[in-house]
Amino acid sequence: MGGYKVGVRDLADLNSALPSVTSALTADDRVSRLTEMFTNSLVGMPVQRPSMLDRLSPTVRKRVEALRAIQSQHDELQRKFIEEKAVLEAKYQKLYEPLYVKRYEIVNGVDEVEGSTDERVEEHLTKDATEEKGVPDFWLTAMKTNEVLAEEIQEHDEGALKFLKDIRCCRIGNPSKGFKLEFFFDLNPYFKNSVLTKTYHMSNSDDDPVLEKAVGTQIEWYPGKCLTQKVIKKKPKKGSKNTKPIIKTENCESFFNFFSPPQLPEVDDEDDDDDIDGFAAEQLENLIEQDYDIGSTFRDKIIPRAVLWFAGEAYQEDDYGPIDDNDDEEENDNDGEEEGKTRKKGGPEQGKLSQQQVDKPADKSKQ
Repeated sequence: MGGYKVGVRDLADLNSALPSVTSALTADDRVSRLTEMFTNSLVGMPVQRPSMLDRLSPTVRKRVEALRAIQSQHDELQRKFIEEKAVLEAKYQKLYEPLYVKRYEIVNGVDEVEGSTDERVEEHLTKDATEEKGVPDFWLTAMKTNEVLAEEIQEHDEGALKFLKDIRCCRIGNPSKGFKLEFFFDLNPYFKNSVLTKTYHMSNSDDDPVLEKAVGTQIEWYPGKCLTQKVIKKKPKKGSKNTKPIIKTENCESFFNFFSPPQLPEVDDEDDDDDIDGFAAEQLENLIEQDYDIGSTFRDKIIPRAVLWFAGEAYQEDDYGPIDDNDDEEENDNDGEEEGKTRKKGGPEQGKLSQQQVDKPADKSKQ
């Protein structure tokens, strides 16, 4: 499955083009809503040529115009490439579906696998093991093996994630206008929902997808089972007439905050009080980048290669690239203590999300 980079919109360009609209925004703002106000203001705006072109001689300028024509041809080919890529992805998504169905049936014990291709597995089979249904904790284990997701899963989340039966991803729109993640849960004592979803809505601008908003399912927690909040009891102050402990509910870290994406405040050009300062904007952008990173990790890594993450085989390859058994270790002539090739660890690709509008359910937001 091909991934999408998230395009960056330069707020500085908008500031220069729309001084009256963006006067309320500080120069340090890296995050701003993608609103109809900006879009409508930009429609029909003449494109200003760089002053450098005006200084060119007629002969050189003619050559530059020829380069512009070449660029236009390139852009048209790029547009066709994106269209054909979307069609190709849709084609292979349909081919993947039967494989995902088969995986679901094996993981959840709907379909039993006869025999084994590994003699070592046969030797270690016990009566208790053969009575186990499917592959216990399949998705939880796969998620915890991935470095990005492991940071989000708290110890108190694991009980609920043991009931996770399947994770699916589907594109929305054609060409793709985003993607939706679906998390299927068995009956459990934590919440009523059988399916939790997270949808990323994208818009295409200059062939670069830009995140418009992310929407998650509002989780219907059973009483006393909410994993995104914790109850804190505090002793009353000395001398207080009330001797009973003060009970407060506070948000806490949890994987399930993923379904309550960060929310951008409303930006009103007529009301400066609605604006956020540069520091708060930077923090918010980091949360949005992190949220998209988690979503794309599910889409591009966990779902298509779940069994490799479960078995711990994808982790090494994901961090260091495919390993060739024929690779020879190299000794550093200047330092005999350093052996082998130095490989740089690389995490999942993160898109800069600098102009987004993010919706969240009303219950809880990720802190």
